Amino acid sequence: MSVWINVIILAAGFLILFACAELMHHQFKLKAEITRKFVHLFTGFITLLFPIMLQNHWVVLFLCTSFAVLLVLSKKFHFLPSINKINRSSMGSVLYPVVVYGCYFAGDYFESTLYFYSPILILAVADPVAAICGKKWPFGKYAVFGNSKTLVGSGAFFTAAFFTTWMLFWIQAAIPHEKISIVFLLAFFTTLAEGFSHKGFDNLTVPAVALLLLIFS
Repeated sequence: MSVWINVIILAAGFLILFACAELMHHQFKLKAEITRKFVHLFTGFITLLFPIMLQNHWVVLFLCTSFAVLLVLSKKFHFLPSINKINRSSMGSVLYPVVVYGCYFAGDYFESTLYFYSPILILAVADPVAAICGKKWPFGKYAVFGNSKTLVGSGAFFTAAFFTTWMLFWIQAAIPHEKISIVFLLAFFTTLAEGFSHKGFDNLTVPAVALLLLIFS
Protein backbone atom coordinates (compact mmCIF):
# COMPACT_ATOMS: atom_id res chain seq x y z
CA MET A 1 0.00 0.00 0.00
CA SER A 2 2.82 2.41 0.88
CA VAL A 3 4.25 2.18 -2.65
CA TRP A 4 0.99 3.52 -4.10
CA ILE A 5 1.03 6.35 -1.58
CA ASN A 6 4.51 7.18 -2.90
CA VAL A 7 3.18 7.01 -6.47
CA ILE A 8 0.44 9.50 -5.54
CA ILE A 9 3.00 11.80 -3.88
CA LEU A 10 5.28 11.73 -6.93
CA ALA A 11 2.39 12.19 -9.36
CA ALA A 12 1.17 15.14 -7.28
CA GLY A 13 4.68 16.62 -7.41
CA PHE A 14 4.70 16.45 -11.21
CA LEU A 15 1.21 17.93 -11.47
CA ILE A 16 2.12 20.79 -9.11
CA LEU A 17 5.21 21.43 -11.25
CA PHE A 18 3.05 21.60 -14.40
CA ALA A 19 0.64 23.94 -12.59
CA CYS A 20 3.51 26.24 -11.57
CA ALA A 21 4.73 26.33 -15.17
CA GLU A 22 1.23 27.19 -16.40
CA LEU A 23 0.99 29.98 -13.80
CA MET A 24 4.37 31.37 -14.86
CA HIS A 25 3.36 31.23 -18.52
CA HIS A 26 -0.15 32.73 -18.22
CA GLN A 27 0.12 35.03 -15.20
CA PHE A 28 3.71 36.24 -15.51
CA LYS A 29 3.86 36.00 -19.31
CA LEU A 30 7.05 33.95 -19.41
CA LYS A 31 7.79 32.39 -22.78
CA ALA A 32 7.17 28.67 -23.18
CA GLU A 33 10.88 28.11 -23.91
CA ILE A 34 11.63 29.33 -20.36
CA THR A 35 8.83 27.47 -18.58
CA ARG A 36 9.67 24.33 -20.57
CA LYS A 37 13.26 24.42 -19.29
CA PHE A 38 11.93 25.05 -15.78
CA VAL A 39 9.79 21.90 -16.03
CA HIS A 40 12.68 19.96 -17.59
CA LEU A 41 15.03 20.82 -14.72
CA PHE A 42 12.67 20.16 -11.84
CA THR A 43 11.17 17.06 -13.45
CA GLY A 44 14.69 15.66 -13.34
CA PHE A 45 15.02 16.48 -9.64
CA ILE A 46 11.68 14.87 -8.77
CA THR A 47 12.63 11.84 -10.85
CA LEU A 48 15.75 11.38 -8.71
CA LEU A 49 13.41 10.23 -5.93
CA PHE A 50 12.29 7.18 -7.93
CA PRO A 51 14.94 4.73 -6.63
CA ILE A 52 14.22 5.87 -3.08
CA MET A 53 10.42 5.83 -3.18
CA LEU A 54 9.70 3.17 -5.81
CA GLN A 55 11.30 -0.27 -5.56
CA ASN A 56 9.46 -1.95 -8.45
CA HIS A 57 10.10 -1.21 -12.11
CA TRP A 58 6.50 -2.13 -12.98
CA VAL A 59 5.27 0.68 -10.75
CA VAL A 60 7.72 3.05 -12.47
CA LEU A 61 6.42 1.83 -15.84
CA PHE A 62 2.85 2.61 -14.74
CA LEU A 63 3.77 6.12 -13.59
CA CYS A 64 5.87 6.91 -16.68
CA THR A 65 3.23 5.53 -19.05
CA SER A 66 0.54 7.65 -17.36
CA PHE A 67 2.54 10.84 -17.86
CA ALA A 68 3.54 9.88 -21.41
CA VAL A 69 -0.17 9.54 -22.26
CA LEU A 70 -0.89 12.88 -20.57
CA LEU A 71 1.88 14.61 -22.56
CA VAL A 72 0.78 13.05 -25.86
CA LEU A 73 -2.78 14.24 -25.22
CA SER A 74 -1.53 17.70 -24.27
CA LYS A 75 0.16 18.00 -27.67
CA LYS A 76 -2.85 16.64 -29.55
CA PHE A 77 -5.47 18.78 -27.79
CA HIS A 78 -3.26 21.85 -27.23
CA PHE A 79 -3.25 22.12 -23.47
CA LEU A 80 -0.20 22.67 -21.24
CA PRO A 81 1.05 25.52 -23.48
CA SER A 82 3.83 26.22 -20.96
CA ILE A 83 5.44 23.03 -22.29
CA ASN A 84 4.12 22.74 -25.84
CA LYS A 85 3.83 26.30 -27.17
CA ILE A 86 7.25 26.53 -28.80
CA ASN A 87 8.24 27.61 -32.30
CA ARG A 88 9.66 24.24 -33.31
CA SER A 89 8.69 20.63 -33.55
CA SER A 90 9.83 18.64 -30.52
CA MET A 91 9.24 15.16 -29.17
CA GLY A 92 11.30 15.82 -26.05
CA SER A 93 8.49 15.97 -23.51
CA VAL A 94 6.98 12.70 -24.75
CA LEU A 95 10.34 10.91 -24.85
CA TYR A 96 11.26 11.93 -21.31
CA PRO A 97 9.02 9.40 -19.48
CA VAL A 98 10.28 6.65 -21.81
CA VAL A 99 13.88 7.50 -20.94
CA VAL A 100 13.16 7.65 -17.20
CA TYR A 101 11.73 4.14 -17.24
CA GLY A 102 14.59 2.83 -19.38
CA CYS A 103 17.20 4.25 -16.99
CA TYR A 104 15.33 2.93 -13.97
CA PHE A 105 15.14 -0.54 -15.54
CA ALA A 106 18.89 -0.43 -16.31
CA GLY A 107 19.68 0.56 -12.72
CA ASP A 108 17.47 -2.26 -11.45
CA TYR A 109 18.95 -4.81 -13.86
CA PHE A 110 22.59 -3.94 -13.13
CA GLU A 111 21.85 -3.38 -9.43
CA SER A 112 23.45 0.06 -9.40
CA THR A 113 21.67 3.40 -9.12
CA LEU A 114 24.50 4.97 -11.14
CA TYR A 115 22.82 3.62 -14.27
CA PHE A 116 19.78 5.69 -13.34
CA TYR A 117 21.21 8.79 -11.67
CA SER A 118 24.01 9.55 -14.13
CA PRO A 119 21.94 9.75 -17.38
CA ILE A 120 19.03 11.52 -15.65
CA LEU A 121 21.26 14.12 -13.96
CA ILE A 122 23.17 14.87 -17.16
CA LEU A 123 19.89 15.36 -19.00
CA ALA A 124 18.25 17.37 -16.21
CA VAL A 125 21.17 19.74 -15.55
CA ALA A 126 23.38 19.94 -18.65
CA ASP A 127 20.61 20.35 -21.23
CA PRO A 128 18.99 23.47 -19.67
CA VAL A 129 22.41 24.96 -18.90
CA ALA A 130 23.44 24.50 -22.56
CA ALA A 131 20.19 26.07 -23.82
CA ILE A 132 20.43 29.09 -21.51
CA CYS A 133 24.13 29.75 -22.20
CA GLY A 134 23.75 29.17 -25.94
CA LYS A 135 20.95 31.75 -26.16
CA LYS A 136 22.60 34.31 -23.90
CA TRP A 137 26.01 34.07 -25.62
CA PRO A 138 25.31 32.79 -29.16
CA PHE A 139 28.95 32.55 -30.25
CA GLY A 140 30.43 29.91 -32.50
CA LYS A 141 27.26 28.97 -34.32
CA TYR A 142 27.26 25.72 -36.25
CA ALA A 143 24.58 23.58 -37.87
CA VAL A 144 24.05 19.83 -37.70
CA PHE A 145 21.38 18.38 -40.02
CA GLY A 146 20.00 21.92 -40.39
CA ASN A 147 19.74 22.38 -36.63
CA SER A 148 21.53 25.43 -35.21
CA LYS A 149 23.85 25.00 -32.21
CA THR A 150 26.57 27.10 -30.61
CA LEU A 151 30.02 26.26 -29.31
CA VAL A 152 29.16 28.14 -26.12
CA GLY A 153 26.10 25.96 -25.59
CA SER A 154 28.03 22.76 -26.31
CA GLY A 155 30.85 23.89 -24.02
CA ALA A 156 28.33 24.63 -21.27
CA PHE A 157 26.77 21.19 -21.75
CA PHE A 158 30.16 19.48 -21.47
CA THR A 159 31.11 21.46 -18.35
CA ALA A 160 27.80 20.82 -16.61
CA ALA A 161 27.82 17.12 -17.58
CA PHE A 162 31.41 16.68 -16.40
CA PHE A 163 30.98 18.28 -12.96
CA THR A 164 27.54 16.75 -12.39
CA THR A 165 28.85 13.26 -13.14
CA TRP A 166 32.05 13.77 -11.18
CA MET A 167 30.10 14.90 -8.11
CA LEU A 168 27.74 11.93 -8.42
CA PHE A 169 30.60 9.44 -8.72
CA TRP A 170 32.46 11.09 -5.86
CA ILE A 171 29.40 10.96 -3.56
CA GLN A 172 28.83 7.28 -4.35
CA ALA A 173 32.56 6.46 -4.31
CA ALA A 174 31.88 4.64 -7.55
CA ILE A 175 35.26 5.04 -9.27
CA PRO A 176 38.81 5.58 -8.07
CA HIS A 177 40.31 9.00 -8.69
CA GLU A 178 42.67 7.71 -11.40
CA LYS A 179 39.69 6.62 -13.52
CA ILE A 180 38.34 10.14 -13.91
CA SER A 181 38.61 9.43 -17.66
CA ILE A 182 35.21 7.69 -17.41
CA VAL A 183 33.67 10.98 -16.30
CA PHE A 184 35.40 12.79 -19.17
CA LEU A 185 34.10 10.24 -21.71
CA LEU A 186 30.56 10.53 -20.36
CA ALA A 187 30.67 14.32 -20.67
CA PHE A 188 32.31 14.25 -24.10
CA PHE A 189 30.07 11.71 -25.79
CA THR A 190 26.84 13.03 -24.29
CA THR A 191 27.86 16.48 -25.56
CA LEU A 192 28.27 14.99 -29.03
CA ALA A 193 24.88 13.29 -28.71
CA GLU A 194 23.25 16.58 -27.75
CA GLY A 195 24.98 18.38 -30.60
CA PHE A 196 23.81 15.89 -33.23
CA SER A 197 20.22 15.65 -31.93
CA HIS A 198 17.28 17.88 -32.73
CA LYS A 199 13.48 17.95 -32.39
CA GLY A 200 13.85 16.96 -28.75
CA PHE A 201 15.55 13.64 -29.50
CA ASP A 202 18.45 14.64 -27.22
CA ASN A 203 16.10 13.49 -24.43
CA LEU A 204 16.64 10.01 -25.86
CA THR A 205 20.16 10.09 -27.31
CA VAL A 206 21.91 11.73 -24.34
CA PRO A 207 20.83 9.19 -21.68
CA ALA A 208 21.18 6.32 -24.18
CA VAL A 209 24.82 7.24 -24.84
CA ALA A 210 25.46 7.65 -21.10
CA LEU A 211 23.96 4.22 -20.40
CA LEU A 212 26.00 2.52 -23.13
CA LEU A 213 29.22 4.06 -21.84
CA LEU A 214 28.45 2.97 -18.28
CA ILE A 215 27.63 -0.57 -19.42
CA PHE A 216 30.74 -1.03 -21.52
CA SER A 217 33.13 0.80 -19.18
